[in-house]
Amino acid sequence: MSNNLKFYIDGAWVDPAEPATIDVIDPSTEEVFATIARGGEADVDRAVAAARAAFPAFAATTREERLALMRRLLEAYKARYDDVAEALSREMGAPRTLAQRSQAAMGTAHLAKMIEALESFAFEELRGSTLIAKEPIGVVGMITPWNWPINQIMCKVAPALAAGCTMVLKPSEIAPLNAIIFAEAVHAAGIPKGVFNLVNGDGPTVGEAIARHPDVDMVSFTGSTRAGILVAKAAADTVKRVHQELGGKSANIVLDDADLKRAVKLGVEGCMRNSGQSCNAPTRMFVPAALHAEAVAVAKATAERLTVGAPAAEETWLGPVVSQAQYDKIQRLIAAGVEEGAELVTGGPGRPDGLDRGYYVRPTIFAGVTDAMTVAREEIFGPVLVILPYDGEEEVIERANGTPYGLASYIQSGSLERARRVAARMRSGNVYINYPAWDAGAPFGGYKQSGNGREYADFGLEEFLEIKGVVGYAPA
Repeated sequence: MSNNLKFYIDGAWVDPAEPATIDVIDPSTEEVFATIARGGEADVDRAVAAARAAFPAFAATTREERLALMRRLLEAYKARYDDVAEALSREMGAPRTLAQRSQAAMGTAHLAKMIEALESFAFEELRGSTLIAKEPIGVVGMITPWNWPINQIMCKVAPALAAGCTMVLKPSEIAPLNAIIFAEAVHAAGIPKGVFNLVNGDGPTVGEAIARHPDVDMVSFTGSTRAGILVAKAAADTVKRVHQELGGKSANIVLDDADLKRAVKLGVEGCMRNSGQSCNAPTRMFVPAALHAEAVAVAKATAERLTVGAPAAEETWLGPVVSQAQYDKIQRLIAAGVEEGAELVTGGPGRPDGLDRGYYVRPTIFAGVTDAMTVAREEIFGPVLVILPYDGEEEVIERANGTPYGLASYIQSGSLERARRVAARMRSGNVYINYPAWDAGAPFGGYKQSGNGREYADFGLEEFLEIKGVVGYAPA
């Protein structure tokens, strides 16, 4: 039986306080394929009360008890892995191979890494006669996005469980089905009632109610900078901790000693993956002015090889973007690039040829872009890459940092020493040198308007803990 029209509160699937629904759209067809319950303030109150009641006992559990339940959750998640992947492909339009190999796989990777972190994490330390204790912060409200849904759910739920916190999750109403399946896995794993609670709904209603609730001790939010500001304002009156991972406009600096063809090819693919819907995507590619024409030719050839199509098709590399609103925003920004004089290398307005339904966007590349252009400043969140020529290393470092965002930077160089030197000067939470393998143990989060706090492994666990100093704990 489907739990789409229910919420998971206090260890059970329950009806909403008032009957209301939200349609879930398949972005490849623009048709409704599922309906979920729409929550309200009363549902949030009920979920928070359950989390608050469960907190004392769960906070008192031992490391070994929490490890045992997290290992059970890992097995329960693996049992539902294919269901999660199928839901992700349908509700957000991810190509089936991406949903299977990357999207759903993030849940397994983050939970396994958090189990590893918990096994050796130091919750207590004696400094002289003072005990430094790290304790669970309390009830955590979690608001997660639609672009990497299970990734962000697990990046919050796993450290909260490891810390001994209880929680209320509001997933994105655009891609909510994976969260419902995850809640079913939580139930199957035997997580104590009230520890994990799920309320579906929209941001202005359920999200705001969570953020301003006096019995929520912390809000962990992932989404746009605009929405993050609203969450922080709603949380301010109760002086709760606000942990945020927000937008980005990440620079990809191709230095003059890099393997240009490889650097540009992988940079285009990195920008376009997930239909460009990644907050840390390398969307601003800086190339030496003398190599601009060659870089543009490589970028064009790469983008035009990427197949856009139905998520279920084996050959599909890019599916649709997630919604009509997202499609319209991307189209507006592509039009702005053309109007402001950027060179349209490939792609452009409208759907790709042969696709007359669905929120499909042409993989688009602009060249000869200047820093003042809208496409170089605004987060597009679609398959759009801008190429900016530069003249020297000092210039490109300054320009790459010249953005309100600071989530990620990418450095391509034939010299590791040089790449490290440039990386040290980047004002971003992550720097990736020469397209390394993804690391679930690297801290993830941003500088400036890309947020505050960090996720992944022990860095994420730290965010869900309070620090207590017990002075005189030991004999002097």
